[in-house]
Amino acid sequence: MEAHITAVRTWLTGLQQRITHAITEIDGQAFRADAWKKEPGEKLQGEGVTMILEQGGVFERAGVGFSHVRGPQLPPSATQHRPELVGASFEAMGVSLVFHPRNPYAPTVHMNVRMLAALPANTPPVYWFGGGMDLTPYYGFEEDAVHFHRVCRDSLAPFGEDKYPRFKTWCDEYFFNRHRNEPRGIGGIFFDDFFEDGFERSFGLAQSVGDRFLDAYLPVLQRRKDTPWGERERAWQLLRRGRYVEFNLVWDRGTHFGLQSGGRAESILMSMPPLVSWAYQAQPEPGSREDELLRHFLVRRDWV
Repeated sequence: MEAHITAVRTWLTGLQQRITHAITEIDGQAFRADAWKKEPGEKLQGEGVTMILEQGGVFERAGVGFSHVRGPQLPPSATQHRPELVGASFEAMGVSLVFHPRNPYAPTVHMNVRMLAALPANTPPVYWFGGGMDLTPYYGFEEDAVHFHRVCRDSLAPFGEDKYPRFKTWCDEYFFNRHRNEPRGIGGIFFDDFFEDGFERSFGLAQSVGDRFLDAYLPVLQRRKDTPWGERERAWQLLRRGRYVEFNLVWDRGTHFGLQSGGRAESILMSMPPLVSWAYQAQPEPGSREDELLRHFLVRRDWV
């Protein structure tokens, strides 16, 4: 088990460093490293590093967090599909990021890769991997959606032709604000509780997703980050960010897992945008670019 834990941790910390370096090159501002450790007597044990960039040249907020924690009992969000593991201790680690660009034409993006090892008494460890990436635009561009999904598809291709259609559908169904009957964005890929082909293949799939993140997002960002915008676009961006917050707080299993297990709230909630707004029954003008987002992009589509 220790060899598996070491291999995953080494890759995750390297991934965090590679991504923050690439984003610093684009933004011009360095990330601040906030290292943390759970104190003895707390519900969880472990440590992590939250890399945070706020009020930069390109990003209002960009967070890339690494965590490695251990707990005496899996929280309900982790055992709802695995009742046989209720009461098992666990070890979990992962890298999670959310980037909120300043420019309303540049989309918000989320990526997460993680491993969880459940340690039931008197039986071998039970591993599984999870993660994915998804894009949340405020203005829709066909070429951006196609590019993002094409890289997602290619990241999974070495692991079977079934993976992209399956994980794309899973993403569409997961990142969905059921209380509004509305997708959070244009999707991407999502997988959880994954351990179908043994440790090495399952870990390899998670690595491929994490390693292709910059290929998926940076070309989209570069195309949109300098687009002129005004008060109308900003107001729409802040309104749509509200939908992002709603999903993360109401539906997201990762947020629930972190808070239920006694995780570090500041790191868990780094995904929140710095500014957001809500307006009662707000509807875009028919035929506008804002209306186009809802009618043509925030719908389930086959992009590639």
